[in-house]
Amino acid sequence: MNNWQALRDHHRMVDNRPIFTLFDDDRAKAFSARADGLLFDYSKTNICETGLSLLLKLVETSDLDAKRAAMFSGARINETENRAVLHTALRNMNDQVLVDNEDVTPALREVYGRMKSFTEDVRSGRFQGAGGQITDVVNIGIGGSDLGPAMACIALSPYAEKLRCHFVSNVDGAHIADVLAGLDPKSTLVIVASKTFTTIETMTNAETAKAWMAKEVAEPATQFAAVSTSLEKTAAFGIDAERVFGFEDWVGGRYSLWGPIGLSIMLAIGADDFDQFLAGAAAMDAHFRNAKPEENLPILLALVGIWHNQICDYATRAVLPYEQRLARLPAYLQQLEMESNGKRVSMDGADLTIPSGPVVWGEPGTNGQHAFYQLIHQGTRIVPCEFLVGREGHEPELAHQHLLLVANCLAQSEALMRGRSLAETTAIMKKKGLEGAELDRQARHRVFPGNRPSTTLCYPKLTPFVLGQIVALYEHRVFVEGVILGINSYDQWGVELGKELALALQPILEGASPDDKDGSTRQLVEYLR
Repeated sequence: MNNWQALRDHHRMVDNRPIFTLFDDDRAKAFSARADGLLFDYSKTNICETGLSLLLKLVETSDLDAKRAAMFSGARINETENRAVLHTALRNMNDQVLVDNEDVTPALREVYGRMKSFTEDVRSGRFQGAGGQITDVVNIGIGGSDLGPAMACIALSPYAEKLRCHFVSNVDGAHIADVLAGLDPKSTLVIVASKTFTTIETMTNAETAKAWMAKEVAEPATQFAAVSTSLEKTAAFGIDAERVFGFEDWVGGRYSLWGPIGLSIMLAIGADDFDQFLAGAAAMDAHFRNAKPEENLPILLALVGIWHNQICDYATRAVLPYEQRLARLPAYLQQLEMESNGKRVSMDGADLTIPSGPVVWGEPGTNGQHAFYQLIHQGTRIVPCEFLVGREGHEPELAHQHLLLVANCLAQSEALMRGRSLAETTAIMKKKGLEGAELDRQARHRVFPGNRPSTTLCYPKLTPFVLGQIVALYEHRVFVEGVILGINSYDQWGVELGKELALALQPILEGASPDDKDGSTRQLVEYLR
């Protein structure tokens, strides 16, 4: 019997077991792990010692050790694109990393040094722009060139000073129009983030921004920087090579905020705090490489995800940060997980026989409590929840509000697990004076089934170091899940077909014949044209 079948058989035996009955004096400690100040508690799941043992066997049989070593060493583990996967090298530029027998770290240090110099020039006022001082930065990108930097700049806003950062991603003209509306072209720096400098949404917005700046700046491209590998195309746009920061094809877009794609983050928080951001990620890298599986946060987080998605067949996963500044973390993790592990074939091209990645979604608490938590608590589908909460906020004068925030986070995970029975709700409603059929009816509306799983990740305070830890933790979680599922987490062919069809549809919307399209598309074209 293989490990997957053993896990399914075990799940059938424990499926209806109340989670709270698993608790004894040792469970919380036994089903949690710590790393460099982080606490990951997965004791409010239906995973017991037997289940954990079976899950750890998946790690043993997946050859994770060798595949993890291959990734960190620069091997071409992205086999469908024949590329290494080395976002980890961006946060550890001291150790030698070979790609095709060439150490890539000297080039990384050179680009990083230029990023720091440019950041200091902008923040100190040496790079002035037409207005004498840069006050605003607009990052134009999409996908990984937008979600990571946008998420991190919001998360680290207490460390931001001197510059305001704005982000444009959507090709919908409303996005760039709304962002630019409140800015002064003379004091605005624009970063165009596109590896090839051909991404249609990004370049369309870049041209719009250039035209906007040209209205008040004689040489608008002098207030542009680029994150790109195409010096030819950036030069044609008018951007000086000194303000072009390239990165290699072994850094995937959704894993790229640690390097030049993170230029907007560095400009916002400064080079020293950006160093701390990298240090936090490097600390998680070291933990991932060295900790035993049963104490390894990325491995445990991945195994909990495997248990809920592939074994329990829960199709979605809610990420619920009780930290307003992590408002964009669910969207960032949505791309990280769903673009990485939303696959249908294994590494050898065979169809998967088990579900691949889950649907990832979420919002910050406590806002979500007044929206979708109703479905999480009383809906007919079970949604595993991943809570994140800090011990301390950045506003000591509002410590009473942070206490209320933490209380809500802990209460939600307890309520999901314990629920409230019909007998309990009947007793409550009986005290309110109800009786007979109406008592029974009203009580049933107030039943909470409970036995709904959750995990909680606690951290001391949302600093650059801690944010680095959290993002790297989830990156490695995705890697572990991909290894166990036997898929390539680092390509994204699923985004290509829609792009190709969009290019064909643009001239049709401009007037070309839609005869080769299906009836629905023709009707939509006719209406929209």
